[in-house]
Amino acid sequence: MSFSDKTALDFALCLERKIRMAHTLQKKVTAKGKGLFTGMEAEINLLPAPEGTGVVFQRLDLQDSPRFRVDLSLVQGTPRCTIVGNKVFSVQTIEHLMAALAAYQVDNVIIQLSGPEVPIFDGSSLVFIQMLDEAGLVVQSEEKLIHQLKSPVYCSKNDAMLIAIPSEEFRISYTLHYPNDSCIGTQFYSTPVRKDLFKQNIASCRTFSVYEEVSALIEKGLLKGGSLENAIVIKNNQVMNSDGLRFPDEMVRHKILDMIGDLYLMGISFSAHIIAIRSGHCMNNVFANALFKHFKEGDLSL
Repeated sequence: MSFSDKTALDFALCLERKIRMAHTLQKKVTAKGKGLFTGMEAEINLLPAPEGTGVVFQRLDLQDSPRFRVDLSLVQGTPRCTIVGNKVFSVQTIEHLMAALAAYQVDNVIIQLSGPEVPIFDGSSLVFIQMLDEAGLVVQSEEKLIHQLKSPVYCSKNDAMLIAIPSEEFRISYTLHYPNDSCIGTQFYSTPVRKDLFKQNIASCRTFSVYEEVSALIEKGLLKGGSLENAIVIKNNQVMNSDGLRFPDEMVRHKILDMIGDLYLMGISFSAHIIAIRSGHCMNNVFANALFKHFKEGDLSL
C-alpha cells in the first residue's frame, strides 16, 4: 500500500468514526433528600470537573472524604437498585442520577454525598434534571467516540431477555409483563435516548412495586425510607397513590429510566437498539458487561 493510499484509508476511517464533545457543569448545585433503603437524610452536590475526570463519587461524611471513579467493575450489588463501591466505601441507589447524567451527556462530574445513599426524592429522575438545568452545561474539548454496534449482543435468564442490534441511534424498546396484576399488565414503550425526549417522557416516571413486595421489605427493615411520596404502590390491582399515575404506562417508562442509568456505568457512548423484556438491575448489569466486552474487543482504545 502506497503512502497516498494509506492516507486516504486513514481519512476514510476517521469519517466513519462518530465523535461528540464531552460535557461538564457550569456551576455547583445542591439538593437534600432521604434514601429509599437506608432512610438516611443526605445532601448531594454536583460539581464541575475537568476533562478526563469521568463520573466520580465522593463521600463527605467519611474520614478524608474518599472518592472513586465509577465503572462497571465497581458494581457491588443489584438488590432492587444499583450499588457501586470499592474497599473503602459504597454508594447505593445511583441509577436515577446516572440516567439523568446519561441523558444530558454529562461525562465529567464530581458527585459529593453526605451519606451512603443517593436521595430518592420522588422516585424518579425529575430532581436530578432540575439540578442539571440549574447548573447548566459546558462543552469541553475532550472528544468522546460514539461506538457503533456491528453485530447483535444478547443475554437471557428465565423470563428476562436483552438484545442489542445495530442502529444509527441509541434506542431502548422495553416490554413489561405482570400477568398477575391487571393494573400493570403488559406495557410496551420505545424511545430514542435523547435529552429532550428523556425530559419530556421518561424523567418524571417513578419507581413502583406491588404492595405485597413493599410490605415484606418494610417488615425486614430493608425499606426504611419508602412511602407513597417516592414510589407507585399497587394494591388489589389499584394504584394507592392519591395523585394517580403521571402516564398510563409510567411503570414501563421507569424501567427504561433504570436501564439508561445502569448502562451509563459502561462509561462510553454508543449507538444500538436495545430490546428488553422483563429486565431489572441485575440483568441490566450482566448485559452492560457483555455489551462493553463486545465494544472493547472491537476497539483497542478501550
